[in-house]
Amino acid sequence: MSYAKIGTPAPHFSLPILDPSEPENSGKIRSLADYKGSWLAFFFYPADFSLLCPTEILGFSDRKQEFDEIGCQILGCSTDTYFTHKAWLATPREKNGIAGANFPIAADHSGEIARAYGVLIEGKHLAHRGLFLIDPAGVLRYSVITELHIGRSTDETLRVVQALQTGGVCPSDWKPGKPTLA
Repeated sequence: MSYAKIGTPAPHFSLPILDPSEPENSGKIRSLADYKGSWLAFFFYPADFSLLCPTEILGFSDRKQEFDEIGCQILGCSTDTYFTHKAWLATPREKNGIAGANFPIAADHSGEIARAYGVLIEGKHLAHRGLFLIDPAGVLRYSVITELHIGRSTDETLRVVQALQTGGVCPSDWKPGKPTLA
């Protein structure tokens, strides 16, 4: 099986989503093609109702407007079901829930898409923390996969999208507004 590779078309997905910003679309299928023409921050997390995952979901949610401003949509994904996502979204933040989250979360219950992106932990039905930045043409431009116990940085995700959008060569610790090398 081939996995997601930088500079190639991102693996296709077609998954049911829970979309708190558009409740009428919740439960519908969303595919990679639905994001054509927009940047996409597609990330996997291990499990709903876990200790660390709400911090990431809420971190992205709290910064969604900044992603919107740079033309980047957000899509979270785990191997949990749509119904588990729905229960988690209805759970208050102070009870380890994600109430108020404002972007879609996909349900990859089969693990097929997590496998295609190289993050599925076989035998555990969990995904490693994987972040995939996909450009408007559907090409995978950036990926990082981390240990289950390390949360990702929303600041770094925003910075990398902005760096990719420059089309230039961005040096270490480049920040928006700073010059590129070429």
